Amino acid sequence: MRASDPSIVTVRHLAVIGDSIITEWADWLGDRMTASSAIPRPVVERELKLILGVLDQTVGPMRREVKELWTRTFEHFGRLAAARGLASGEVVEEVMFLRILLIRNLAPVLVRMRNRQAMAIIIRLNTVLDQGCATAVVSYTDALVATIFARNGVPAPDTNLDLGDIERQLEHLEQELAGLNQSL
Repeated sequence: MRASDPSIVTVRHLAVIGDSIITEWADWLGDRMTASSAIPRPVVERELKLILGVLDQTVGPMRREVKELWTRTFEHFGRLAAARGLASGEVVEEVMFLRILLIRNLAPVLVRMRNRQAMAIIIRLNTVLDQGCATAVVSYTDALVATIFARNGVPAPDTNLDLGDIERQLEHLEQELAGLNQSL
């Protein structure tokens, strides 16, 4: 791949604006992030940062290598959403807001590209976000069903949530992403 390849330009730009996207996304989430006292805001922000970091790689030269990590990241996002007490529509809404942020923030880079190149990146981002959203909703639903079965069909807040386990899973996913970034 050439250094001027549009996907590399996009990846570099995402790396530069990533923190501002995370901040804006987290601010938009607002009360949803703290709806459940079991999941502290810094854990949710780590999840958002991980999602953006993996998304960054889905449009770059490592897009094939990152596919499985993308799926596992959104499975984790869905389980975390269930633990946060969200409704399934809110899970979708959170992913859709990320789409809006990406379109807004990548527009200056994309307009400088040829139409065909910009369109390919936009389609790729939309495709992976749609796949991530579907994966998160399925994982969210699986987590809720497991909770209902664990309580003989009576839904209740998950008081046995292991925050340490959630953080270990996040750490593992972050390490995988760091390993992919090092192989670039």
